[in-house]
Amino acid sequence: MKMKENRGNAVVEVAIVLIIIIMISGIVLNASELLTNKAIKSTETENTETLINEFVDNLVNNPGVPDNWEKYGKGTPGLAIINEEGEVIPNSVSYSKFIALKNNYKKLVDKKSFNSKIKTSLELIPQESSISSVKIGNENENGDVFSVNRVVKCDFYKKFVIAEFKNGGKCNHRHDQDTHSCNNFKVFKGNLKKFNYYLLIDPEEKKDLEYIIDTTRVVKERYWETPGSDNINLNDKINFYDDTSAVVFIHFNKPHVKAVLVSVPKNFKMHDLNYDYFRTNDCSLILKAWY
Repeated sequence: MKMKENRGNAVVEVAIVLIIIIMISGIVLNASELLTNKAIKSTETENTETLINEFVDNLVNNPGVPDNWEKYGKGTPGLAIINEEGEVIPNSVSYSKFIALKNNYKKLVDKKSFNSKIKTSLELIPQESSISSVKIGNENENGDVFSVNRVVKCDFYKKFVIAEFKNGGKCNHRHDQDTHSCNNFKVFKGNLKKFNYYLLIDPEEKKDLEYIIDTTRVVKERYWETPGSDNINLNDKINFYDDTSAVVFIHFNKPHVKAVLVSVPKNFKMHDLNYDYFRTNDCSLILKAWY
């Protein structure tokens, strides 16, 4: 009887040991699986972060291939500005390229850059400016969202600027540029059929500001005027005096005035005729990515 009892107890003990071993094995396997998943997740996160960082750095430091890809909507996209000397400006965003990317985002970014595996959006946020932010790409962010932020220079509509006044310029009245801001531009009669010419002034400059508009052929004396608006249409103020062209001079009664002369197409949006749109702005470019 005692031997049977001992055998019974041994069986129970073995069973208990087996159960404990199985439980420990399960715990170890679960822990191992969790660690493996965590490692895989960590690797995926690192790879995604590396990928989107490299993507953004490439965008803001390269104009793309070809460098005028935005005209054709194909090629390898880049956003960097090329200046008048043909040099690439690092950490910059060409607004015309940015809008072109918006119009072909799915093709050039989703498919070409990320093989449709990652969804992204790009937002350009001007700093210390009256301009609203512009967001392109996908919406409806979900799950884990990765974010990359770069500080860049953006030109917006600066390509339409034909003269500035912050550093002074040529003057037909010999105004001292330490006390005045003057500049000029040449215009042909035919230009007025396709373009509107505007004088855009920073609202903060308007206090005690006065200006004069005249040409090289001064027929009568001009008097200082107070700007009644932040944007002044010049088309009706240009006198050709029976010539086919005119050199127009603009004079301000203060030095280093924040103002620009622009020539924009007839269909240009009136609400965008804002001084801030026609200067180089410091902006944040934010890329968000998710699966």
